[in-house]
Amino acid sequence: MPSEIVQPPWQTVAILIGRLIFAAVFVMAVTFKFIDMGATVGYIAAAGFPFPLFLAWCAALLEVVLVLCFLTGAFFSQAALVAAAYVLFLAFAFHGPSHWAGNQAEFGFFVDHFTFLAGLLFAAVHGPGRVLTLKPISAS
Repeated sequence: MPSEIVQPPWQTVAILIGRLIFAAVFVMAVTFKFIDMGATVGYIAAAGFPFPLFLAWCAALLEVVLVLCFLTGAFFSQAALVAAAYVLFLAFAFHGPSHWAGNQAEFGFFVDHFTFLAGLLFAAVHGPGRVLTLKPISAS
């Protein structure tokens, strides 16, 4: 049996902080949805999407699942990839080029999504770390 590579403590701490930050971003997003679902519905409707109440609840459910995955490490890489696709969608749907003329700050919001996207892709590749991570049950 190959020996497990020992990870320096600073790397473990950095990974855990990263997971907490990812979770915190989505906790804030879903909290604002639950506090004022009407505002979220209005925002989605203003962007021209059909069924805004349904989409708002889908977004809230997705965000809750992402929080659970980031906190527990379960399905972490898959969740990071889903979150990356979600963040990319949000960037274009709600802060894309059509929004820049009316409000130049929207360009900043758009670009910020790509820094988050980069972190999510990096996390998807490198995984949740070895500490405080749910491990799949092996069938032995």
